[in-house]
Amino acid sequence: MEPLKGERTVLREFRETDIDDYLAITGDDRVTDWMAFDSYDRAKAAGVLAGILERSARTDRPDYMLAVTRRDDDHVIGFARIAPGTPASGPWSAKLGYAVHADHWGHGYATDAAKVMLRFAFETLHVHRVTAAIGPENAASIAVVKRIGFSYEGHLRDHVFTNGAWRDSLLYSILEDEYADRSSARHLAP
Repeated sequence: MEPLKGERTVLREFRETDIDDYLAITGDDRVTDWMAFDSYDRAKAAGVLAGILERSARTDRPDYMLAVTRRDDDHVIGFARIAPGTPASGPWSAKLGYAVHADHWGHGYATDAAKVMLRFAFETLHVHRVTAAIGPENAASIAVVKRIGFSYEGHLRDHVFTNGAWRDSLLYSILEDEYADRSSARHLAP
């Protein structure tokens, strides 16, 4: 798959050589406190990265877990994932997830990467609906999805078990026509 370019980021396939950058993100409690998984050690990160590489090579690819880099540097500063639904759950829907290394927070990289993934989901995968489940305390991530047009749908109780406890999630979504309206408005703006 060709890299996907945003205004601030490039989303590309992961490589085996990304292990140190990947571990710096997934092994950092500042990041994983907000995620649906506990911090990884090197062995766990290597195993998960191997799974990402295996899935990306499949012809029936179940998800698109992409490395997020800055436009001027190929080092991985985050990841973004779009997971289309299965035939049983509805192939017209997809789930969005993303994370950025804590040292790069506050620079718009998560917003840009999420926009790029939405464009890919709606314009390439042709899904009808994209959802994001976010911890209620994660104000920065909630701001990201609101900024790119998602609407609040509801509160999921005890949605994920992470960091030794059950955690609720807030569910947000954006529909194909809402995305199209926002995209058209951006192109028409002076």
